[in-house]
Amino acid sequence: MTNSVRLDSYLWAIRMYKSRSMASDAIKSNKVKLNDVVIKPAHLVKIGERYTLSFPQGVKKIVEVTGLIDKRQSYEIALKNYIDHSPPIEKIQTLDDVFFNVNIKRDKGAGRPTKKDKRDMTDFGWE
Repeated sequence: MTNSVRLDSYLWAIRMYKSRSMASDAIKSNKVKLNDVVIKPAHLVKIGERYTLSFPQGVKKIVEVTGLIDKRQSYEIALKNYIDHSPPIEKIQTLDDVFFNVNIKRDKGAGRPTKKDKRDMTDFGWE
């Protein structure tokens, strides 16, 4: 345990980001905030602070610091050093396939398309 830890190092150690540089980049691009205030990667983390992390596709995590670690360790040890106050993740609605199904069927084992088959495919907008 250490007395002071940089924020980018802490977020990497508790396994929120794959690397310290990714954590630093996220902080610099305002995706990590302390009480809705923009901070720097060199900010010293204190026990009891709450950080809001924004991830792609609208996922937000709220992390409260309960212990300070500066080295990446096992997941179980990392879990002991923060409390996750994140709201449950909502399922993202997926769109139907934008690609249409193939309407030209070829028999299995028919071999490669002939020149005529290729012309027919071109007439239907394939290729």
